[in-house]
Amino acid sequence: MEEEIRFKSGDLALEGLLDRAAGSRGVVVTHPHPLYGGAMRNNVVSTLVQAYGEAGYSTLRFNFRGVGASQGRYDNGAGEQEDVRAALDYLFAMGCVNLDLAGYSFGAWVNAMGQKLYPEVLQHLCLISPPVAFMDFSTLAYSPRIRMVISGSLDDIAPPSLIREMIGRWNPEAKFRVVEGADHFYSGYETELLKIMNGFLRDQAE
Repeated sequence: MEEEIRFKSGDLALEGLLDRAAGSRGVVVTHPHPLYGGAMRNNVVSTLVQAYGEAGYSTLRFNFRGVGASQGRYDNGAGEQEDVRAALDYLFAMGCVNLDLAGYSFGAWVNAMGQKLYPEVLQHLCLISPPVAFMDFSTLAYSPRIRMVISGSLDDIAPPSLIREMIGRWNPEAKFRVVEGADHFYSGYETELLKIMNGFLRDQAE
């Protein structure tokens, strides 16, 4: 059961939803673009939280600075990377020493681009519809942490064809799955997304 929490990112207080599970595995899930209505209760974020929760992870989703009741203002990704680090640190302090990071759209970009800030205990990155046609991924170099990338076949913000060109540079061993019929928002395709994530997390546990 998720509970409302507050945690600090620098001087800012951020709001989040925490579901604490037994064990050492945890995940932070990040939401889409704040300037386009992105927030932690988004349908894709909720699906990711469900998948990780079913796999026995503690889950933490939160609103970036300036969203909902989180203090501050939008910071073009830089401050948002600090928010991600603060969320990971929060889970780590609770005993989640095996951490994953999953993000959707803008959240995927923030997660991927801010890796240098994140704890060494971070295990895997899961990128849902990384917005490669909308935001700059040109400086994203090889990362063994990037393990799963998902997009919709009709996604014009994260086109599968463009992701295929980039994923070899990010991590040739990463899994790439395309949800047939889904656009960037996955409305009506949440169950398909959940099945893909369930399979990925089962593989990670083996």
